[in-house]
Amino acid sequence: MSSSQLTLNFTEGSVSFNFTPEAARELKVTLVQLAERLKAVAARPAGGSQRPTPQKPIEYQYTGEVFLEVFCNPNIWPTPFSAKILLTLRDERLRVSTEVELTRTLEDVDRYLEQVG
Repeated sequence: MSSSQLTLNFTEGSVSFNFTPEAARELKVTLVQLAERLKAVAARPAGGSQRPTPQKPIEYQYTGEVFLEVFCNPNIWPTPFSAKILLTLRDERLRVSTEVELTRTLEDVDRYLEQVG
């Protein structure tokens, strides 16, 4: 399976690594599901007497030349536009962990998928 460079942008800086189109599509599905769950919670009427049902965290893992893990607890973010994900990227010599905006990561994955066709 062929791979191309996926670039993920952070608040300060970015990282690029080999990633397959299939893995990018799987990551996009995970991120879109997270955004939809957050939209549903945000659409609930404020001040209701019923507490929202706690949601399970979202996790995604990819193992290739590098190991990529994405984690988000949707219970702590009021909207998809304010949500951040914990992103960890590592190989045998390097490990990077940072919080990244959900919407920015979705844009980066979409850009990658447009480039690879």
